[in-house]
Amino acid sequence: MATTASRSQQIIEQAQRYIPGGVSSANRLVEPNLVFTRAQGAYIFDAEGKRYIDYHAAFGPPLLGHCHPEVQQRAAEAMASIDVIGVGSSELEAQLAQKICEHVPSAEKVLFCNSGSEATYAALRLARAVTGRQKIIKFQGCYHGWHDAVLMNVISPADKVGQRDPLSAGMLPQAIENTLVLPFNDLDSVRQVLEEQGSEISAIILELIPHNIGTVLPHLEFVQGLRDLSSRYNVVLIFDEVVTGFRHGLGGYQAVLGVTPDLTTMAKSIANGFPLAALAGRADLLDHCKPGGDVFFAGTFNAHPASVAASLAVIDILERPESYATLFDLGKRMRDGLRAIIQRYGINATVAGFGSVFLLYFMESPIEKYEDLLRNDVEKFVAYRRALIKRGIYELPVNLKRNHISLSHTVADIDESLEAADAVLQELGSHHH
Repeated sequence: MATTASRSQQIIEQAQRYIPGGVSSANRLVEPNLVFTRAQGAYIFDAEGKRYIDYHAAFGPPLLGHCHPEVQQRAAEAMASIDVIGVGSSELEAQLAQKICEHVPSAEKVLFCNSGSEATYAALRLARAVTGRQKIIKFQGCYHGWHDAVLMNVISPADKVGQRDPLSAGMLPQAIENTLVLPFNDLDSVRQVLEEQGSEISAIILELIPHNIGTVLPHLEFVQGLRDLSSRYNVVLIFDEVVTGFRHGLGGYQAVLGVTPDLTTMAKSIANGFPLAALAGRADLLDHCKPGGDVFFAGTFNAHPASVAASLAVIDILERPESYATLFDLGKRMRDGLRAIIQRYGINATVAGFGSVFLLYFMESPIEKYEDLLRNDVEKFVAYRRALIKRGIYELPVNLKRNHISLSHTVADIDESLEAADAVLQELGSHHH
């Protein structure tokens, strides 16, 4: 007799019937294809009720933990008294903009939208408008969203490195041709391009830490060099802090480095899971976007009261002195623990990360640019994560993806995760001895 399909299977079948591939974002379909029906704090639960310690964290938003009571309460309170009005200024939005300007070094003014892709799109349009130029520079391995100008050269196959590698059909050839892709941490290549065609380049955009390929830390002299060259050639310097913004400090990673861009994009963890993004930066640039200015910026759901209230709650919590201390201590505990395990079993691996972000590359260092990551043992990387998932530790089983710790994770969660990692790595290690 046929067994009835599990609840997960029923959900997957319904989703796949009515949604292409069963998911609304291309990165969500992975193997194992699990269905999560509940999230709380550091944990997510599948349709069968199994608990996982969540380090995928939706690519980064729930910095404080899933369904955080203070955040949910503030959002609910806002929604009880106001929803989308769509005309005039709003009190919550003004308060949030002021907070961001107080904390983020580059922020003199702020505009709100809903996703990182919208923010980077607006940033590049603004850069083209103020410079009157069309070309942009991006770096191999950095992801800036789904639009034509930037959707290329992220996790590229080896044979596509050094040439343009668009990630979708239907992108405008003119947009692709106007994007120059250079190696990360390579200031000479940037200098050379600017010497040859500086008068045609409107913007340099980079993930300050390319977290879309795990964690590749920027050299300070590279970032400072980009700042100096941008100023010299009147190019707009854009730091994409969609992942790093608030996660690595209320001032973003730019405050850690002490280098200030012209424009900054933020999203993901600034509202702990509510859809909110920000374009912040120099007032003289952002003023082009005001009503009647020459750059159009609009959106019905921009600065949605629920998201804005959530973000204000997040800032309140992150302003408490113990918050970042706790988060960074947990990250250090995880990375130190992983280092001890790979040494114990003599595994060819490197622990990377910063603050609350961590991951294990199955390769030796150095790791300074995307090209280095072509040495990563993809099969081992994915096998390791699938084995962890079986043990109730959820790290996205996709090559080079980073992991995130939240303020809801505890020392006990980290230690449970390290025990699982130890068991899995011991098995992986024994295969090659």
